[in-house]
Amino acid sequence: MSEQVAAVTIREVAAAAGVSIGTASKALNGRGKLREETRARVAAVAEELGFRPNAMARGLLSGRTYTVGLVSCDSFGRFSIPVMLGVEDALGAGQISVFMCDTRDDPIREQHYVERLLARRVEGIIVTGRRTEPRPSIGTDLPVPVVYAMTRSTSDSDFSVIPDDLGGGALVARHLLATGRSRIGHVTGPRRFEAARRRAEGMSSALAQAGLRSAGEPLFGEWSEEWGRQGADILLRAHPEVDAIFCGSDQIARGVCETLRDRGRRVPDDVALVGFDNWEPMATGCRPPLTTVDMSLGEIGRVAAEHLLGAIGGAPRPSGVLTVPCGLVLRESSRANPT
Repeated sequence: MSEQVAAVTIREVAAAAGVSIGTASKALNGRGKLREETRARVAAVAEELGFRPNAMARGLLSGRTYTVGLVSCDSFGRFSIPVMLGVEDALGAGQISVFMCDTRDDPIREQHYVERLLARRVEGIIVTGRRTEPRPSIGTDLPVPVVYAMTRSTSDSDFSVIPDDLGGGALVARHLLATGRSRIGHVTGPRRFEAARRRAEGMSSALAQAGLRSAGEPLFGEWSEEWGRQGADILLRAHPEVDAIFCGSDQIARGVCETLRDRGRRVPDDVALVGFDNWEPMATGCRPPLTTVDMSLGEIGRVAAEHLLGAIGGAPRPSGVLTVPCGLVLRESSRANPT
């Protein structure tokens, strides 16, 4: 049986360094007015002894808890988990822990979690979700800073970080034009979603700049493979000359791909195909593998956390909406047209 080694205490560090416990604490927490020589000596002794400060004790000494809350309505985790990973990457350097709360799209449950997080004295809150649609603020008079990521607050005084859906749509259009396509259709999600409208707008604007128009009006439907199959059928009947299809999500693209195959249209030789989301299991499982737009969810989380850290550190609380550029992940479904 291995022998458990007792943790080194700050009392032992202070004794070995020849200073008081209070001085040792200030030296290790970067507080108080101390000579640099004293700070260096205490730090060297702490490292030599293998001292690891207790997070709770450190919080009590500094008046901080080194925690933030993450409030999400994305139970499935498709969007919130990548955002959370980006948040943790940014907060990890400051050794700040994250409490994650799943609201299940229930406003009452959400308010309960906000109250519980505040009771735990979190230093800030990040609110995230699975859509960028404007949502009610969790409160504009809270005692801690709040940042929204992958969702947007309706309050102008709040700060939100969202993907650039408009730029993502333009990115796809420019890519398809560069591969030799010029008769581009668009099958996307419900018109009520701002993301669907912005992606369609971005594509149309980029085509207009090139002196072109899309193959028919954007086809709005549902975020599903079934709608992809139906939408592709509608598009091909109305515009059989189409040589590329931009889909508002990877799920839609999978359905479109099935209909193209059933119609004897080869991807990408006859029709190039591009999705949106870079949902890897969906995109790589497509045959051929799907070119798609990545919303940079990790970067959204990182940017949101950095702004939150700034506010926690005393910087003015940010406000407004910041968009993070999307990226294009190239796969086989949109390689250059051989003709």
